[in-house]
Amino acid sequence: MAYVRYSVEDGVAILVIENPPVNALSKPVMEELDKALDEIRDNHSVKVVILTAAGQIAWIAGADINEIEKLNTKEEAYQVVKQAQGIVNKLENLGKPSIAAIHSLCLGGGLELALGCTFRIAGDKAKFGQPEINLGIIPGMGGTQRLTRLVGKVNALRLILTGEQITAQEAFRIGLVDAVVPSDRVIMAAKDFAKRIAQKGLPSIRAALRAVYEGEDLPLNEGLDLEAKLFAELCETEDKKEGIRAFKEKRRPNFQDR
Repeated sequence: MAYVRYSVEDGVAILVIENPPVNALSKPVMEELDKALDEIRDNHSVKVVILTAAGQIAWIAGADINEIEKLNTKEEAYQVVKQAQGIVNKLENLGKPSIAAIHSLCLGGGLELALGCTFRIAGDKAKFGQPEINLGIIPGMGGTQRLTRLVGKVNALRLILTGEQITAQEAFRIGLVDAVVPSDRVIMAAKDFAKRIAQKGLPSIRAALRAVYEGEDLPLNEGLDLEAKLFAELCETEDKKEGIRAFKEKRRPNFQDR
């Protein structure tokens, strides 16, 4: 693929977007990302995904402005954004946790892509924003929905209505990112975090994600029932047996993901 590549090491897939100079999310980039996510989803050796981008000018500065300019009918625009939303949905629902490792400018569609990740780690010089309103439009890849759910209505509307950029430190304060580290440590910090998760068993990772994501939209009693069913299913796995053995033997478990 020309714009998206990934490698796998110790259960962690590092997915890199490279579309100089600012890694714009053009149609070819999104198509390759869609394909890469399918491959990672079906690769049983992958337990965690790190999403990052090449270069230093920007992490991902947003969609391709030339493609947006050509969207002049509501029917065409609707189809384009629904396809893009589908790719972010796929990232969010991989059944494997994902970490956005953000080293610099994260704007527009770039921020919306990061919002589809389970976690976000930012470099101390990174900046964040939803500048679509400056183009006479609004976020179309889930920004009005995921951003609001993550940081609250007031903080989301502040970003969406002003189009202003905020620092990594401010993003951390409002809960947009989960950690801020020196810019040259972003990938290393993401790898360290990913490896801590990748040491766990894939069945329990998947079950935890499903319990949280699906349970969030359920009444409490239904969410508790979902949790109970997932817990019960895990009690039949080999990983559960290994986890108990390792605890009793005071050693690290060697999960086999089954």
